[in-house]
Amino acid sequence: MNKEKFKNLVDKCISFQIESVVEWHLKEEDINIFEIRDNLSLENIVKREHLCNFKLWHVEDRARRIDVDDSVIAQCKRDIDKLNQCRNDWIEKIDLWIMHNILPFLPSVKYKVYNTETIGSVLDRLSILSLKIYHMNEQLFRTDVDDKHVINCKKKLNILKEQHKDLKNSLFYLIDEYFLGKKVPKVYFQFKMYNDPSLNPELYNKK
Repeated sequence: MNKEKFKNLVDKCISFQIESVVEWHLKEEDINIFEIRDNLSLENIVKREHLCNFKLWHVEDRARRIDVDDSVIAQCKRDIDKLNQCRNDWIEKIDLWIMHNILPFLPSVKYKVYNTETIGSVLDRLSILSLKIYHMNEQLFRTDVDDKHVINCKKKLNILKEQHKDLKNSLFYLIDEYFLGKKVPKVYFQFKMYNDPSLNPELYNKK
């Protein structure tokens, strides 16, 4: 896969993030991310990772409620933990896909230089920004707030859009660096210990 084809593929994934936020909010039925069984193309991996963030956003909102029973908040915390692990797993799968499908087409280099952030991590940040943009835009159409609230949210929305644009441009610049041999992609595994019963002392000491 050459650079332009890969850039077009990544651009398609970013466009999907923005468009699906609107689409998923219009759907009445719940989308169970743990039951999706589509093929593991880059687009579908990004879709699953993005859906984790979509669900996380709304569970995080619900977890801040103070008018519900503590059991509701406890369930929210468990759902957040599960979705965060899911999100992390799919970020790693994005980077693994890139290693398997892009690395063979990159120039060989004598000294390997790595970026501080992987493409998977950048796509995750773009996913979150697309959610922030959607929900900040919602604030502009509320009828239960004053003009000051709307003006402040509009300013924040413009900043979020600028951040999204800058991050997207930086991602494409990173892709250029990969294909020029200036940097090399790599997968960084998080190995989150608190979710592993064999590594979390609060879990294995209870046995």
